[in-house]
Amino acid sequence: MKISIPFVSAIGTKVIWISTAVGSAAIFTWQIIKWVMRPPVRIRAIFEQMLEIGYYSIPVVAITALSTGGVLALQSYEGFRRFGAESMVGTVVALSMTRELGPVLTGLMVAGRAGSAMAAEIGTMKVTEQIDALYTLSANPVKYLIVPRFIAATIMLPILVIVADAVGILGGAGIGVGVLGANPIVYFKKTFDFLELNDIYSGLFKSMVFGSIIAVVCCYQGFFTDGGAEGVGKATTRSVVISCILILIIDYILTALLFGGES
Repeated sequence: MKISIPFVSAIGTKVIWISTAVGSAAIFTWQIIKWVMRPPVRIRAIFEQMLEIGYYSIPVVAITALSTGGVLALQSYEGFRRFGAESMVGTVVALSMTRELGPVLTGLMVAGRAGSAMAAEIGTMKVTEQIDALYTLSANPVKYLIVPRFIAATIMLPILVIVADAVGILGGAGIGVGVLGANPIVYFKKTFDFLELNDIYSGLFKSMVFGSIIAVVCCYQGFFTDGGAEGVGKATTRSVVISCILILIIDYILTALLFGGES
């Protein structure tokens, strides 16, 4: 069987491109970590990004969590009713929100709302040569532009997850008690009887990782944008897609590490 030279060339080109991209992203990540450790800390810029990434994302995160909690309660009730375990609906909603759905859905929503904005903003600065101007002023663009966004995303994602967990659990309770007619005392007792601090902490840890991923991926795509306005659009799209894919992959890995040993 003959393998055509163009086919081998295409595979080789793709491998080289992927290797270059991974290496460049790793170097970029290392630059962020290195500059995070160095003073001065731009407190004002960090708080501005915390406002943009965190506070302005609360409505979309809350609506997503409320809907998810309600749907979980409905679907769990229908399933548990078949073998007489309706009282466990609250437990399933609480564990699902704190362990998985809270951090994952929050990460996906923030990647779509704030992550795309980061990529578009930095990408626009790149194609309009504002980043080059920072170099001429002896200001490091990573320290000046990227580090505040990285710190803010890492801090605000856990806070948003706390909001999502609370709203999701309350949304499930509203459906369970108000629509399905569950006893409110039994519902909340079952909700918190089986909920452990480790379930909450694991979700918060995941969200910190997701926040870092969103900041690194979106800032990287913006920082290396080229091709004018069209390039900014493509970089923004890539940033959201790659962030969402990485969140789902890393979520599985973290879940296997954190809960894989449970009996």
